[in-house]
Amino acid sequence: MNRPARKLNGGKLVLASHNEGKLREIRDLVAPHGIEVVSAAELDLPEPEETGTSFAANAELKALAATHATGLPALSDDSGLSVDTLDGDPGIYSARWAGPDRDFMMAMRNVQEALMAKGATSPAARGAEFVSALCLAYPDGETFLFEGIVRGEIVWPPRGTQGFGYDPIFLPENHNKTFGEMTPQQKHGPRPGGEPGLSHRARAFALFEKFGL
Repeated sequence: MNRPARKLNGGKLVLASHNEGKLREIRDLVAPHGIEVVSAAELDLPEPEETGTSFAANAELKALAATHATGLPALSDDSGLSVDTLDGDPGIYSARWAGPDRDFMMAMRNVQEALMAKGATSPAARGAEFVSALCLAYPDGETFLFEGIVRGEIVWPPRGTQGFGYDPIFLPENHNKTFGEMTPQQKHGPRPGGEPGLSHRARAFALFEKFGL
């Protein structure tokens, strides 16, 4: 993480994503700060090809594409599920595992089948983490990166209808509800003692909030 030498201090911010689930979560996190938010989809911006080899690299290229296209500061998120036994897959290809139709039921089933093919039936063999890399980019090309990680395990069958993506099969450590069973407040809301929210995106946003807002 780099510490910004400047803060947004209100104004307008482009959310460099076309993913409705991400947009909803980031809008909720940004809302208290008096910043006018517009999405890349609302501006009809094309989605850049994600050619990076890490979450941070993909977040940066998306934020730079949006800020250069609009002349406004842009915030992007690249995130995904990394499963230990699958050598980190689906990782940066988390969305691609869902296919062109973004069928995450299929993607979750693919994860389960890959784990079963490796005989990963015990909780210890099904460890995973959700990773979120946020990038704040300015029109002059300056960028700042913030990363949040939450550990957990993969469960089957999927549980819950809240959230999006792989949430129904991800059980965070020391909890008995999957992300798919949690309300947005349970998933993202501040915890006792001022700790950031539970989710990977909330943890990344807490760093952004501290140094970029």
